[in-house]
Amino acid sequence: QVQLVESGGGSVQAGGSLRLSCAASGYSGGVYGMGWFRQAPGKEREGVAVIASHGGTNYADSVKGRFTISKDNAKNTLFLQMNSLKPEDTAMYYCAATLLHWAPSLHPVPYNYWGQGTQVTVSS
Repeated sequence: QVQLVESGGGSVQAGGSLRLSCAASGYSGGVYGMGWFRQAPGKEREGVAVIASHGGTNYADSVKGRFTISKDNAKNTLFLQMNSLKPEDTAMYYCAATLLHWAPSLHPVPYNYWGQGTQVTVSS
């Protein structure tokens, strides 16, 4: 059973930066695509950034040029560097893993495993 634990959320002012981390365990030899998703109150969960097993990445248009997804395979850790944060980035951020490792989607449906989330709050 894959377990995902996010950390690094917090409160920042607009224009600031945060780095989220997601520690993964229980892979048991499986290969996964990974992604970051977010959900604001009253809104649907949306994809922010995804990374394939081969390292290819994809981003939501709203975060392109500001956010960077990366991973450290040796430490089984996923990262999301968030720069130039805006109030509209305020949400609960979730880490997720999918068996569709070659071309992970920005849509949350194909993801098999989810973390508990970490809150990001950006004030104006």
